[in-house]
Amino acid sequence: MSDETRASHYGFLPDRFEQAARPGTVLLRLETTQSREGTLDGAWWPHSRDVAAELPGLVRALTEHLGPVASVGLDADAWDNIPSRLVIDGRPVHVDKFPVGDDTVIITRGDRDHFSLLVVPPHASQEAALAAMARAARAGGTDSAQQILLTTGIGSEPPAEAT
Repeated sequence: MSDETRASHYGFLPDRFEQAARPGTVLLRLETTQSREGTLDGAWWPHSRDVAAELPGLVRALTEHLGPVASVGLDADAWDNIPSRLVIDGRPVHVDKFPVGDDTVIITRGDRDHFSLLVVPPHASQEAALAAMARAARAGGTDSAQQILLTTGIGSEPPAEAT
């Protein structure tokens, strides 16, 4: 089966991607129109939870496709030592932090153009990370980041509420 044929099937990525994918990989489905559909625009698999070490690579990859990134929104509870801004390649990038726990990162280009990426935890196995990234990048996908992580075995069930 060719790379293109496999990529069109749900859950599969081209062989060349599977062989190269490792932490630090960004998989994107970028639709820069106002009518783009789907819950997520792609996925990111960082090496660690160190924002200063991880964010520059993500911003560089996105800048190549989107143009300058103005800000990045992160879940405050999921990252270590979040600065209020970083200077990446001589360009300031504002870093917003929210206590949302939603396993995403929000990228803002300009005033209103937002992209939502699944954040695959650094500890994920390659097989699970690839499956999660494929689901996140699927056009028209409606699964939340948490649903994707649970389905692929990366996330854990939320604690049961006391009765």
